[in-house]
Amino acid sequence: MPFSISPSHIWPVLMLVASNVFMTFAWYGHLKHKGSALFLAIVASWGIAFFEYMLAVPANRIGSEVYSTAQLKTIQEVITLAVFALFSIFWLKESITINHVIGFALIAFGASFIFRS
Repeated sequence: MPFSISPSHIWPVLMLVASNVFMTFAWYGHLKHKGSALFLAIVASWGIAFFEYMLAVPANRIGSEVYSTAQLKTIQEVITLAVFALFSIFWLKESITINHVIGFALIAFGASFIFRS
């Protein structure tokens, strides 16, 4: 049976990308503003995380039509690494070293085994 791509394959991935952008800002965005009160950082993070959940929950519900839970979690983790790398570079102005790239690549390689039949 040939593999066909449906909206149920694509929408969860796109929604998880958007979800992870919100998640990354909720968890790490405040590090650019360390002078602000911790309580404000927590409240702001909760507010941002609400939008993450508004995307992640339906992404997993839709995705469960075509992916196993292990596959959904793996997709989410690989997206998290990619979003985090870009966030570190562009928001926190931190550099990514070759060791980071190799480590992320090894994680992605390991994750690929989840999708083998």
